[in-house]
Amino acid sequence: MLKTILRRTGKFAAIAAAGLVMSAQAAEPIKIGSFLSVTGPASFLGDPELKTLEMYVEKINEEGGVLGRQLELIHYDDVGNASNARNFASRLIRSDRVDIIVGGSTTGATMAAVPLVEQAKIPFISLAGAVVITTPVKEWVFKTPQSDRMAAERILADMKDRGITKIGLISGTGGFGSSGRTQTLEVAEKMGIEVLADETYSGSDTDMTAQLTNIRNTDGVEAVLNFGFGQGPAIVTRNYDQLGIELPFYQSHGVASDSFLELAGDAAEGLRLPASPLLVPDSLPEDDPQKDVVQSYKAEYEARWDSKVSTFGAYAYDGLMLAVQAIEAAGSTDKEAVREALENIQGYVGVTGVYNMSPEDHNGLEADSFRMLEVQNGDWKLVN
Repeated sequence: MLKTILRRTGKFAAIAAAGLVMSAQAAEPIKIGSFLSVTGPASFLGDPELKTLEMYVEKINEEGGVLGRQLELIHYDDVGNASNARNFASRLIRSDRVDIIVGGSTTGATMAAVPLVEQAKIPFISLAGAVVITTPVKEWVFKTPQSDRMAAERILADMKDRGITKIGLISGTGGFGSSGRTQTLEVAEKMGIEVLADETYSGSDTDMTAQLTNIRNTDGVEAVLNFGFGQGPAIVTRNYDQLGIELPFYQSHGVASDSFLELAGDAAEGLRLPASPLLVPDSLPEDDPQKDVVQSYKAEYEARWDSKVSTFGAYAYDGLMLAVQAIEAAGSTDKEAVREALENIQGYVGVTGVYNMSPEDHNGLEADSFRMLEVQNGDWKLVN
């Protein structure tokens, strides 16, 4: 009898101990890691991204968290430096032991972290734009912005609709601009559009008059496209206006924000670019599936931070919400289960677009998720 009681006591103790372990695990926060360019030349990307992550992690926690657990945001400022990004990604994985990473403001920072992410087998949702991030598909890497190739497709399709078939191209030499140039050249050839002039500028250039003059003096050019982000595109826009070039002018989605309009001023009048509907939420028809989420994000962000909303912050919103949806679908923070859940998300209506992921597509968006906007009277207008 004594032995039986002891055995039962030991069994109950083991069950109780297991229950305590499970309870402790359930009480532990879900760790969301992030490295962003909050300061430095790409701060116009990272600042709204961090603000977005902070406010929605707080909101989710106030509403009860995810799987009954609170979210903990662990973030670092890489200042737009790829080496810093790699070091911070390593710290998030090895020291902070995060469950998922939502970050990478720039293509350079993202690609610096990719090898570490793939080796550690941790889900990573990038907020950067270049097609190379998810093409070819990398098992553990996803992204929320449309790719630069989609932007090129959307821009060149708009040009063809206007009867434009011969263009001048100017682009930055950084990761985003360089990739955008490559994609534009490939898409242009496929669509039967000739690139008659092809100029570049570095991130430190403060005047692009010479490059634009070369384009203006090239016979046959019917429109000009600039592919870049940061200060460069605003300088190009002002130089374009100063030279009196009257050809249709396009920018990439890399400058789709109100801050670009402030930098470019009146010189931006008439230019077109592809962007998310976030810049023109009230122009969306009532039956547009994105209208409610776009208007809600805009209102909540601007009320919290007393500053204008940015499409770049929206990339972080979509990244966080995709992560939350995947964790909930997985029913745990098991990394492989979360990765598989991410890969199978279908019909998620985000601010940037409607996401349909698959094993062959870790971005989940199409070129038509872009809306073509034009600057009219100093503001964004939906043109189609």
